[in-house]
Amino acid sequence: MAMKTQKERMLNSELYLASDETLRKEARYAKKMLRQINQEIDSEVRKKLLKDLLGQTAENFYIEPPFYCDYGSNIHLGANFYANTDSIMLDVAKIEIGDNVMFGPRVSLFTASHPIDALTRISGPELGYEILISDNVWIGGGSIVNPGITIGRNTIIGSGSVVTKNIPANVIAAGNPCRVIRAITQVDQEKWRSLHQQLLDELAEDETEH
Repeated sequence: MAMKTQKERMLNSELYLASDETLRKEARYAKKMLRQINQEIDSEVRKKLLKDLLGQTAENFYIEPPFYCDYGSNIHLGANFYANTDSIMLDVAKIEIGDNVMFGPRVSLFTASHPIDALTRISGPELGYEILISDNVWIGGGSIVNPGITIGRNTIIGSGSVVTKNIPANVIAAGNPCRVIRAITQVDQEKWRSLHQQLLDELAEDETEH
């Protein structure tokens, strides 16, 4: 049986050595690309560079610079993704983000972890655990999502939260550690859809008058 590469171990949530030359080469490539991305003014050029760096993107997405990651290749974005400035995605494991997800400024996703035993930790091996963010999630500014976390569909994470455990679908959650505050209800849906319709009606009326 062939020995696993350090990259295979990393992506399989096993102890691995980040000092491996293949991983170091991929990390250097990502840093080079990020330098170009974060200095590029033209949003279309920046988008093309991001497509080249990231593992998977839909056609419609936007990441406000500066943006930081480890490799980029382990980040998979759904359609209509938006991240405000200073987004950090440490992708030593896969980061899977669904459709219509929004990040406030300085949202951080940390897949990277380290051994609990101090002697093992300072000897160098690392590991990581996947993060899954489902469709229609909004994560408020300054929030941190820890390794191995899943956040359910339609959920809102309040700004400044530290997400240490899985968060279910259709809730508002916040805090350090992040906890469910309440469910998102049909009353919420009806209220916000009514307000949206009022806005659309006012815009249509304004266009008719002009």
